[in-house]
Amino acid sequence: MIKFDPLSHRFQSQRNIVLSAGGMVATSHPLAAQIGANVLRRGGNAVDAAIATAVALTITEPTSNGIGGDCFAIVWHGGRLYGLNSSGPAPVSLSLEELEKRGLEEIPPVGWIPVTVPGEPAGWAALSERFGKLPFADLFDEPISLAESGVPVFPTVGVLWKEAYNFYSKLCRGEEIFAPWFESFVPNGSPPKIGSLWFPSFYADTFRRIGESKASDFYCGELANKILSYSDKTGGYFTGEDLTGFKPEWVEPVSVRYKGYDIWELPPNGQGLTALIALGILRKDTQASLFDPQTAHLQIEAMKLAFSDALEYISDPYFMEIDYKAFLDDAYLSSHRRLIGENASLPRPGRPLKGGTVYVAAADREGTMVSYIQSNYMGFGSGLVIPGTGITLQNRGCCFSVNPAHPNAMAGGKRPYHTIIPGFITQSGKPVGPFGVMGGFMQPQGHLQVVMNMIDFNCNPQEALDAPRWQWVEGKKVLVEKDFDRKILQGLLDRGHQIEVATEYESFGRGQIIMCDESGMLWGGTEKRCDGYIALG
Repeated sequence: MIKFDPLSHRFQSQRNIVLSAGGMVATSHPLAAQIGANVLRRGGNAVDAAIATAVALTITEPTSNGIGGDCFAIVWHGGRLYGLNSSGPAPVSLSLEELEKRGLEEIPPVGWIPVTVPGEPAGWAALSERFGKLPFADLFDEPISLAESGVPVFPTVGVLWKEAYNFYSKLCRGEEIFAPWFESFVPNGSPPKIGSLWFPSFYADTFRRIGESKASDFYCGELANKILSYSDKTGGYFTGEDLTGFKPEWVEPVSVRYKGYDIWELPPNGQGLTALIALGILRKDTQASLFDPQTAHLQIEAMKLAFSDALEYISDPYFMEIDYKAFLDDAYLSSHRRLIGENASLPRPGRPLKGGTVYVAAADREGTMVSYIQSNYMGFGSGLVIPGTGITLQNRGCCFSVNPAHPNAMAGGKRPYHTIIPGFITQSGKPVGPFGVMGGFMQPQGHLQVVMNMIDFNCNPQEALDAPRWQWVEGKKVLVEKDFDRKILQGLLDRGHQIEVATEYESFGRGQIIMCDESGMLWGGTEKRCDGYIALG
């Protein structure tokens, strides 16, 4: 168990640590967390709770995820870890040639071209079938009631909704293909205000169909017909085979040993490998202090090297030219460590993109633990909504490369590089717990920082999340939060880093952590940078 020392830090935690000897659900929205905890109280396990929470998040936080997105999970159950990759591929008929035909030199963020097959509903069903205790349909009861009775708009959601409205108004206003988005999410001509009630009743029938059919309706039933009909009507690329052919993939999580702990991520096409490479590079370094400029310098330089590998090689694993496990080879990691000097370096990758995601950590009193993440990408995704259903289609195809020689080049039937990553920690074959940090390409950077905060600097989960964060952006440019330690800032400037102090929390991801100590007590931390909440079941 990580030895937490809450008295050793100078920063002021924004929230108190939450402890429970029973079940716990941590996520970015209080209503969704409470729905998950209610499932625990009804006899469900952590997997049931995570699914119900995930369903609820599509309406409590539609600004960051939706039914038409993808999901990934790491589950500790019955003494071992399981991994689920439920990310969908590009439609078979989509290709780089189609981009060329349309005169496009890059993948647009909206419209049909960046839309990939939604994996989320099938992922919910797969998790329930393998691990759940309650009937799948029962997990939709409270989200349906909430959709019909109205959802209060919380502060973070309200801010993001306004940003999304400005974004889609600029790119999509006036085009008939995007009209359902405006009808669904700005029905009165402006985004819902903080503190108002939003009534997404049109989600209720969609939830019922997914729950009662164990998600099959989404891929080969009435919902599938609606998706295909809208695709045909508006110039999309989906065929029936794209939907019926999709199946979630059970995968083996991959790990790196870090100072007595095993840190677990999922293998590509997700970018969890990026976090593992960075941690692996620093695995033999002794960090003097959380407030030592050299610590931040090493972290940033290790992350640059990890991204250089990730953006060059990560793709759908069936298209990768190099076995991803080679990047975690001890000699390879040591050679990367030797590349880090005393000053800031210029890496190869380009500028990371901003994304929108939700994360759930859940645990029950029987010992099952879940690290779960889902997203549409870029907030609401592609701007396409299947009329009357609440199904917002993701724009994950934006993460494809347009270079035909790149392993991540766009191709029909291929999954893109994926930003969303669940994390998990074990020690000596026993679970310590799930963790995650949302936010596009910030995610592996957040994973690196919160893991080191806990393991190297003895922070408890809440302290690990509350600690000020940095984010490498491109080249030598690094964003830091406004409460970042001034001594560290000066030390980074002295080493040649180009520092910019950010004005908003949103740039730095939103995380949740549940850790289990040797006695079985759960320690939960939730994000100060959003409306994060921990509910006990």
